[in-house]
Amino acid sequence: MHWRPTAIKTPAAFVLAIWLWRLVAGLVKTVWRHPVACALVVVLGGYAWLVGWRGALVWYGSITVWLGVFVLLHRRGFMFLVGWPFVSWWRWLWVYRRRWHGTLMVAGLAGRVGGRSFVPDLVKVRADRWADTVTVRMLRGQSPELWAQRTVNLAHAFGSVACLVRVKRPGWLLLVLQRGDRLAAVIAARPIPLTVGVGPVEIGIDEHGRVYRLAVHGTHVLIVGATGSGKGSWLWGIVRGLLPGTAAGLVELWGVDAKGMELGFAEGLFRRYALRGEAAVELLELAVARMQKRAERYRGVTRRHVPTTDEPFVLVIIDEVAFLTAYEPDRDLRRRALAALATLTSQGRAVGFGVVAALQDPRKEVLDIRHLFPDKIVLRVEEADQVDLALGKGARERGARADEIPYNPDDRSVGSGTGYVRLEGNPEPLRVRAGWVGDGDLKEMEAEYGRAVEALDQPTETKVINPGPAVTTPPLSWGNGDEGDGCEVEERGRAGGKRRRVNGSERPGGKRGKRGKGGRRPKDGDKGGEW
Repeated sequence: MHWRPTAIKTPAAFVLAIWLWRLVAGLVKTVWRHPVACALVVVLGGYAWLVGWRGALVWYGSITVWLGVFVLLHRRGFMFLVGWPFVSWWRWLWVYRRRWHGTLMVAGLAGRVGGRSFVPDLVKVRADRWADTVTVRMLRGQSPELWAQRTVNLAHAFGSVACLVRVKRPGWLLLVLQRGDRLAAVIAARPIPLTVGVGPVEIGIDEHGRVYRLAVHGTHVLIVGATGSGKGSWLWGIVRGLLPGTAAGLVELWGVDAKGMELGFAEGLFRRYALRGEAAVELLELAVARMQKRAERYRGVTRRHVPTTDEPFVLVIIDEVAFLTAYEPDRDLRRRALAALATLTSQGRAVGFGVVAALQDPRKEVLDIRHLFPDKIVLRVEEADQVDLALGKGARERGARADEIPYNPDDRSVGSGTGYVRLEGNPEPLRVRAGWVGDGDLKEMEAEYGRAVEALDQPTETKVINPGPAVTTPPLSWGNGDEGDGCEVEERGRAGGKRRRVNGSERPGGKRGKRGKGGRRPKDGDKGGEW
């Protein structure tokens, strides 16, 4: 004995009414989502019906001629008003609409309940030269993480290079399906700003073709990338954007160059500069001491730093910070460096002290204070796990595939400077390529702004508040917060004088003196200038 379901005959009028309702609803939805394309079809068809096909053909020909003139005179305006809306409508109809149901069923993004299929709604498609941005209304009960796990499926199904998932609002997603890469070509160094300020600084171009500006004042930035990934483009891009501020005395750049090959190429742009070892640690401790003194002055007065020539924004730029926190053989120096960095990153942003650090390995055993950097950038890395270590959990699923950034050892420009930025309070990674700052650009920067930094480097007047041993220039404090030996010194003015260095000697007349052996502080009898 076989069980058979009960069959109920549905009246034909009822079936026709349902189909008619679906047809009307579909037409209304199409007109609502694609008003321009539908208006063109209605206007052209209506005119042909009114005047006949001969008159419509003449009119269409004249319109075509005028559109051709419009394209020749203002191609960008034509594409914005006519071209891209038509391309968007066509790709919605031909590429996405006819493949949507089957693709989502196979990818596991559709559901079936009680014998009925439920498919997320394809709301809108907006196309440009490089990508299609697809607006999707998710099914109730779905999450953006589920879609992020299916980005490879969607990219292959719709013939795209890659697929990124963005949250538009609760229940709504934006799928960015890339058809090309606008960041494939090398981007020239961004122009030096004409206005004086502390940022945000112009770094490069983002994946949408917009100029990208990175905030450095009031935050700390960690840059992670393998060898040859282009970390120097980001570091020098930041320096380049702050040059007018350094010349005006609103910004002080302090550099720590563990390799001695990157920042040292244009050392004259830095107010203070140190190599690896004890000299670098002493520079960090000096920054901590000055930060704490400024915080003491601000207590009960203000909670926000406003850069002035008396209270400038101090940005400490550290290349290959792992040499200080993990690879330094001296355990005491490692401890001091990590303590100074932790203090600066946890207390410095409110009083105008910032840190930009670059390294290759983002593991905790290399830098266990990476959580103290609010803004993070990951360039090309060797392993997929390093993306989440650098940007936070789930960053790779949201599209930050830094391990897939192209690399060609024979052409170092391929993929160099390209990375993903994840800012504080925004979990969505943004792909950005920094402008390439070449050796010639660096020498021009140093020639134009190095003398301005020298002129601002030392006070012209020294006022002794508490009598003590006579001094002509206030000696450096090495982590203990003292500005002098036996007396308090108040600096007045910023023009003239000799430049002080943490890891070497003064520079009388703008020339470099010799460093102490091994980067240590010179002792009595050593050659290389005064301390």
